Amino acid sequence: MELAAKLTDPTLIIAVLVAIAVFASFYTLAMPYLERGDLGKRMKTVALERDMIRARERAALNVNVGKGSLRQQKSQQVHQFVERFNLRKALVDEQTVNNLRAAGLRSQNALNVFLLCRFLLPFLFLGLAIVWIFVLGNLGQKPMGTRILATTVIAYIGFYAPNLYVRNRKQKRQHSIKRAWPDALDLILICVESGISMEAAMRRVSEEMAEQSPPLAEEMVLTMAELSFLPDRRQALENLANRTQLDQVKNVTQALIQADRYGTPVAQALRVLAQESRDERMNEAEKKAAALPPKLTVPMILFFLPVLIAVILGPAGIQVADSF
Repeated sequence: MELAAKLTDPTLIIAVLVAIAVFASFYTLAMPYLERGDLGKRMKTVALERDMIRARERAALNVNVGKGSLRQQKSQQVHQFVERFNLRKALVDEQTVNNLRAAGLRSQNALNVFLLCRFLLPFLFLGLAIVWIFVLGNLGQKPMGTRILATTVIAYIGFYAPNLYVRNRKQKRQHSIKRAWPDALDLILICVESGISMEAAMRRVSEEMAEQSPPLAEEMVLTMAELSFLPDRRQALENLANRTQLDQVKNVTQALIQADRYGTPVAQALRVLAQESRDERMNEAEKKAAALPPKLTVPMILFFLPVLIAVILGPAGIQVADSF
């Protein structure tokens, strides 16, 4: 009980929270200077997936070669656990797989780990909640129904924690692709107008955009590989739109599909779509700038206005106090 009392001491909790806040602030400031480029690792992953595409297409042509497919090695324990409890049927739908692909988690092993986390984390969070509430005595003054409800909510958070992680990673990748997409379209347009094929243009764009947006470079390399190995070019372009789940990318892929089907010029369509993407990016920036003053109102009232009043009225108050 002595240990529980020390752990639940408000002074200790506040000190820990302050230390975490200070560490998070220093980490946020130092993160841009300390992070290492993982472009080589990303390109290696893309190369492995390109080998997977090649192996899958060869297996479709010759079933006997299917056993020699080049695939990423899966964790057998995780795979067996998922198959034993039939988690794929219970927890996976088409939207889940699309979200994982949009988050950059395209391998089968990533899906198995995601399912394992969704299955185990609720029990882990439930155990931690039981220890924190019933063993350590937190929320002891609350009724039993409130404590049970809090325990259930914590377990529910554990169930949806993997989804939140995938959604956050997906939004970061989409933001990176959306910012670099107009520049990539301009580069593709220059390459196409110079007489380069679409596959070579995407290869060149992936090399040029690797530093600015590694996720976009990955998607370009994968699309280039699918255009080379898949029998239908339309399928490769639709896969690009499905992996990114962005309207700008979908519009471009539809324009390329129509140009490939009807023989219309690609350059003019790319020029119009690039200008539209750039205008949309500028509109989003203007929208954020217009929303900034209302967001700054509350912080200015809470933090700047009291200091300003103290600076202005402080000397007068001191003189009045000295007079009396």
